[in-house]
Amino acid sequence: MVQRDIASLANLPKGPFPLPAVKAPVEKQQELIRSVYGVLSSRAENVSNFVDAESIFGPDTRLVYKHFATLYFVFVFDSSENELAMLDLIQVFVETLDKCFKNVCELDVVLNYSKMHTVMDEIIFGGQVLETSSTEVMKAVEEISKLETASNAISLVPKSVSAWRSR
Repeated sequence: MVQRDIASLANLPKGPFPLPAVKAPVEKQQELIRSVYGVLSSRAENVSNFVDAESIFGPDTRLVYKHFATLYFVFVFDSSENELAMLDLIQVFVETLDKCFKNVCELDVVLNYSKMHTVMDEIIFGGQVLETSSTEVMKAVEEISKLETASNAISLVPKSVSAWRSR
């Protein structure tokens, strides 16, 4: 089962990043980020993208990552998952983010965190992979955005007192 403990890590050394999927105090979240970044940043460029994460996340856990420019994308999973499939899933996630943000960068991730989670929820939900086509994920994300825009346009409460008087 894919764990969304750390869905993505952007520019890790420069500041804190919200990890809403982690059910732990902020101090523990920061400790996890530092541990993961310490492992990843010390690895050479020519080594495997797969790391045993038992020392960080407990027994039977693996970590797969992909480093794109200034962004690290990290998935934590157990031994029941295929490592290459997880690496491919990161590729689908990044391709979809690129379509959403037109060449995704760390600012897109930080400033549009809810949209990033929407993309992730369309790909993985409840630990299960739902969709692996970035085109299908984009269709769903666009539909959700349309619904959000439409629901924001509906005004249930009049904006002024004069609107109440005219009723």
